[in-house]
Amino acid sequence: MIARLIHWSIGNRFLVLLATVMLTAWGVVSMLRTPLDALPDLSDTQVIIRTSWPGQAPQIVENQVTYPLTTTMLSVPGAKAVRGYSLFGDSFVYVLFDDGVDLYWARSRVLEYLNQVQSRLPPSAKSSLGPDATGVGWIYQYALVDRSGRQSLDQLRSLQDWFLRFELKTVPDVAEVASLGGMVRQYQIVLDPDNLAAYRITQTMVSEAIGRANQEAGGSVLELGEAEYAVRASGYLKTLDDFRAIPLMTTDLGVSVRLGDVARIQLGPEMRRGIGELDGEGEAAGGLIVMRSGKNALQTIRAVKAKLAELQSGLPEGVEIVPVYDRSGLIERAVDNLGFKLLEEFLVVAVVCALFLFHLRSALVAIVSLPLGILMAFIVMQQQGVNANIMSGRLLNPTSKALIILIFFKKTAFLYPEYHPSCGVDANKHPWTHSKQCPTSA
Repeated sequence: MIARLIHWSIGNRFLVLLATVMLTAWGVVSMLRTPLDALPDLSDTQVIIRTSWPGQAPQIVENQVTYPLTTTMLSVPGAKAVRGYSLFGDSFVYVLFDDGVDLYWARSRVLEYLNQVQSRLPPSAKSSLGPDATGVGWIYQYALVDRSGRQSLDQLRSLQDWFLRFELKTVPDVAEVASLGGMVRQYQIVLDPDNLAAYRITQTMVSEAIGRANQEAGGSVLELGEAEYAVRASGYLKTLDDFRAIPLMTTDLGVSVRLGDVARIQLGPEMRRGIGELDGEGEAAGGLIVMRSGKNALQTIRAVKAKLAELQSGLPEGVEIVPVYDRSGLIERAVDNLGFKLLEEFLVVAVVCALFLFHLRSALVAIVSLPLGILMAFIVMQQQGVNANIMSGRLLNPTSKALIILIFFKKTAFLYPEYHPSCGVDANKHPWTHSKQCPTSA
């Protein structure tokens, strides 16, 4: 069959050249569209469920959150493993799926089962799905540094949480922008137990009063003078004085007891369980960029850096965005190394054909076949959604060796046809013998 294919190709050279040009064009287009990354993504299709239950011990989180979630997720279609981890105030459940399962199909199935089990969880436990990314999606990290000393750590963290994070989420193929470091500013209410006992006020009463005071409501519309006026009650807490003025109760003498009478209201940092530090020069706030699964890492990093350069002008004077981790350099070096190795393989094949086979023209077979084979591999990779990484360059070495062996056998069959295994099996029809024939017996 192979001999007939070779014979047909020699007789239809125009069609072969036309097919080669079409494959080359298709391969170039596929190569430009294939996602680029430095690290191969070998992770399974997985969906992460994070449940936050602040202030609870790991054993309580395990019994009331992690266990109900893991037992429910065992029946998710296509799931091959379910792993649960209970931490202080947090529960993480990893649902791993079989190979070939689409990530977004898996997320929709997990979300369906999560809605079923939500009623069995504590009311204050809030569950959410993790980003549609994998372990190698961490592609970029930056830090906010104020070398002038005008901005505090809580101000830098506020810039990250309320300005940079939302703007970076608009970049295509960015799945998540996670904040780290700095201090999260919050309103803190420090209750005075003596005053609470004197007025017979419980902590539950204080919590309910704050919830009632921090809300807005609408009152439909009023029609006055052939015009409608929307009625709205504005009650969001915005300042410390707003917190101090929250009424808690009224005494028998008709005196109103307010929150400022039984507690100290202040601005302070949220309790931290870690810090973010940069180069041993002190604490810093920052963020890390997580890319969606299967996307082009190099293209996403370039878009993120362009967005950060655009946002730099909106930051206060003296605040800088310092890159901490940038994978684009590794990707670009991997691409440059692949191009160098490709040229190196061309030269090695040409030298081997010239020194050992004494036939330099045979090197053209490898010089043409190597890039064509790589372009055909890009076609398959692009169709299957596989990215190009540093492991992709490993196909050059075995490909070049196979080409050298193929040229050697071709040359041997041409010079010494009597040693070719096709002799005795109608060898005259094989194109590699050309003018030389296999010896025949009298």
